[in-house]
Amino acid sequence: MRRLAIFASGSGSNFEAIVQAVQAGRLDGVEVALLVCDKPGAKVLKRAERLGIPAFVFQPKEYADKAAFESEIVAELQKLEISLVVLAGYMRLVGETLLSAYEGKIINLHPSLLPAFPGKDAIGQALDYGVKITGVTVHVVDAGLDTGPIIAQLPVAVQETDTKETLAARIHEVEHGLLVEVIGMLVNDRVKLEGRLVQLT
Repeated sequence: MRRLAIFASGSGSNFEAIVQAVQAGRLDGVEVALLVCDKPGAKVLKRAERLGIPAFVFQPKEYADKAAFESEIVAELQKLEISLVVLAGYMRLVGETLLSAYEGKIINLHPSLLPAFPGKDAIGQALDYGVKITGVTVHVVDAGLDTGPIIAQLPVAVQETDTKETLAARIHEVEHGLLVEVIGMLVNDRVKLEGRLVQLT
């Protein structure tokens, strides 16, 4: 059984999609063991409670620095024997403390076709730039801002009438399926990483 921790800061629709996939038997050999959330009022916490997933909630401002709160997170992950960390709407850069403890075992979901539009408000960036196609990327996390090796991507067409809200809704639909698919590949050892290049088997 591979034990996952999902990190989220917002509403948690991707968190719920993963949990539902596990509960429906579409992710064999996977257990979502923990939600990690840096926003005590986030909607994802209500989802976790409804779905029966324990949560570790923290407020970064209560710690001396990033290393301090990440050390506590690592201790929680190790206590639960977490083998894969999934960032699904976690709005913080991962620091050295967490990266060194889970090197190559942290993935992130980003709402653009990286390397285009990294960082915050990727959907707004895409609309402002006027691209006709954007999409979704799942990548391995490294020390940079959305710079890690790319595991999988899917395109999403931008319509002339799109707003942030309408484009985001279509992107979220794609995100849910792609993230579950990538987790399935990872837990079945179908993802091989060589430098920046990822081979799917």
